[in-house]
Amino acid sequence: MNIIRTELPGVLIVEPKVFRDARGYFFESWNKAAFEEAGICCDFVQDNESMSWFGVTRGLHFQAAPYTQAKLVRVISGTVLDVAVDIRKGSPAFGRHVAVELSGENKRQLFIPRGFAHGFSVLSKEALFAYKCDNKYMPSAERGIRLDDPAIGIDWRVKPVERILSPKDTVLPSLAEIEPWEEME
Repeated sequence: MNIIRTELPGVLIVEPKVFRDARGYFFESWNKAAFEEAGICCDFVQDNESMSWFGVTRGLHFQAAPYTQAKLVRVISGTVLDVAVDIRKGSPAFGRHVAVELSGENKRQLFIPRGFAHGFSVLSKEALFAYKCDNKYMPSAERGIRLDDPAIGIDWRVKPVERILSPKDTVLPSLAEIEPWEEME
């Protein structure tokens, strides 16, 4: 596997070794020992999957302490633009983001540690999205940031008139209005 460090500390692009032949392909999407050797040390407790159509934009989401989550995300089929935003209190990269195209074709995964908001937009007709979390989902801890916040400046590669949003994502606060993530001792 190839690990690509991004400009945001801890956010990593994982390119698995894909074995292809006349029958199709095979790759390990998760191998605890190999990922730990690459610096991804998580005790994942939950796997999630979503299917979305072109224009669906989800995020930017995170959970408040003590339910913060690290995630390992990938696309099984289709293509998404996946985004991580640094929301760590005192971080020199606070408010900066990384955007990575993930697809069923490129098999890339993105590791997003705790302290980052996460979102994605669907660029293909539809996309099947899967991710691992190292903490359970807790509705009362759910938080988010406006996906069109000019202070972050994300190009979602989907025109605003083509975006399909959940009602809750239309009323999220700006980055300046959130309580930054702070690691608990």
